[in-house]
Amino acid sequence: MSTSFNVVAVSGGAYRPSRTLALTEAIVDALSQHLQFNTHLIELGDIARPVGGALSRKELPADVEEKLAAIEQADLLIVAAPVYRGSYPGQFKHLFDLIDQHALIDTPVLLAATGGSERHALVIDHQLRPLFSFFQALTLPIGVYASEADFRDYRVTSEPLQARIRLAAERAAAVLRGNHDGAVLRKIA
Repeated sequence: MSTSFNVVAVSGGAYRPSRTLALTEAIVDALSQHLQFNTHLIELGDIARPVGGALSRKELPADVEEKLAAIEQADLLIVAAPVYRGSYPGQFKHLFDLIDQHALIDTPVLLAATGGSERHALVIDHQLRPLFSFFQALTLPIGVYASEADFRDYRVTSEPLQARIRLAAERAAAVLRGNHDGAVLRKIA
């Protein structure tokens, strides 16, 4: 197995403990069952204040700039966002406003979201997918949505959600290895 894959996971929650972080970590763990990779976990809550106060990347401290560069250089992005009032949080969007618009072309992205109920499950297709379509990223056809009922003490406890996570990880691994339907993904330099 290769360890050259660079997987960056972005957890868009601003608070701890966080169901969004728990979901993100569960997806990363499931992916590790299929291949070896270098991982970088970015928690929005850790960088929310400097990101929120920046109108451009020039205003960011070096440690936050490194996190944005990691997103731009990922071989695979795992992006999870909490749902507030029917969409992802503005701070989450602003983080991606600071990403170079050409940096994610052809980058595979596994989308995930958490919400209070099943009412918000379409956030992946109606909010997150269009955001990454702008970047010309390759959003995986499968997404992972989790509601509050899928967790106990900020751990995934729902077997259907665990099965969905395993399936999404399996498919993401196949895409990352270039074996999905025989297609080989290449990043445009």
